Amino acid sequence: MKKNLFLAALLMSLMFILAACSDSGSEEDTGSEDASTEEGTESEGTEESTEESTEEDTEDESAEGGSSAEVTGTVNEDDEQIAGEGSSTVFPILNLLVEDFNADHGVAVELGGNGTGSGFSALIEGSAQFANASRGIEQEEIDALEEAGIEWTEFLVATDGLTVAVNPANDFVEDLTFEELKMIYSGEATNWSDVREDFPEEPITAYGPDQSHGTHDFFNEEVMEEEGVQGQLIQDTNQVVSSVVGDENAIGFFGYSFYQENQDSLKAVSISGPDSEEAVEPSFENVMDFSYPLSRPLYVYADNAVLEENETFHTFMEFTLKNSQSAAEEVGYVPLEDAALEEELAKLPNLEQ
Repeated sequence: MKKNLFLAALLMSLMFILAACSDSGSEEDTGSEDASTEEGTESEGTEESTEESTEEDTEDESAEGGSSAEVTGTVNEDDEQIAGEGSSTVFPILNLLVEDFNADHGVAVELGGNGTGSGFSALIEGSAQFANASRGIEQEEIDALEEAGIEWTEFLVATDGLTVAVNPANDFVEDLTFEELKMIYSGEATNWSDVREDFPEEPITAYGPDQSHGTHDFFNEEVMEEEGVQGQLIQDTNQVVSSVVGDENAIGFFGYSFYQENQDSLKAVSISGPDSEEAVEPSFENVMDFSYPLSRPLYVYADNAVLEENETFHTFMEFTLKNSQSAAEEVGYVPLEDAALEEELAKLPNLEQ
């Protein structure tokens, strides 16, 4: 009996002790949870602060490093789709601008690069609203546009240096004169030794763009004095490049960007013009200051009526001009100076500046 009472008392004591421990543990846990909650709140505040800071930094970076210049115009989904055609030399600049315009405004622009002549033909026919050109418009094209009732505006977008190049295996040609180029592309010189006595007696294969390209017309006017270009003339300028790359005795000419893209496989030739005392290499700086004798302006010709009536086209041309400097540099041409760019922008009708 005493034994049972003792056990009962012992059990009750243990129960009181356990109950006390349980209460103490609950209070400690609650305190820990409170502290954890407070720490969590502070942590969330820190995270929110960090997120806000990150967002602000991102916005600042976005504001400072935008991919394109701001334009004042808008696009209209009811406008006719924009199409352009023309120079393969101007194509790399405009193609980049077309891609950026589509990314920024969601408008796809059709763009061809089949040659300056093709661009003016498309503008005359009305199948394109703008024509890219690596030479100035000719009187015959002016007359055809007038007959079609189309008024137009010429926009300067960049400067190019028509580049003469030979195969890298050619270790004797470093520079040439206009007179020597004329000997080669008239067919008068059939071997390299015909050009200079100290050149080897190896046959010359002369390549160049065909008559559909402003590059051909520019070379014919500046170097050949309108007497015509002889040689293997090809419609696709990339094939002109690959032909020179694949022929050790070859020579070719094309826009500077084609050389830039393939300079590891080509050797540029320095040129001395009629007024040059020494040969000048085609470089960014020499093209910019026109000391390189085959420097030339690059243009976009736009239909005035469409500029007035098609809001999306007007916005595209504003976008093209305002971003022409960065696009020209990116593809390897020489951009307009700021003052020249302002002059071109002033040609746009109804432009809010």
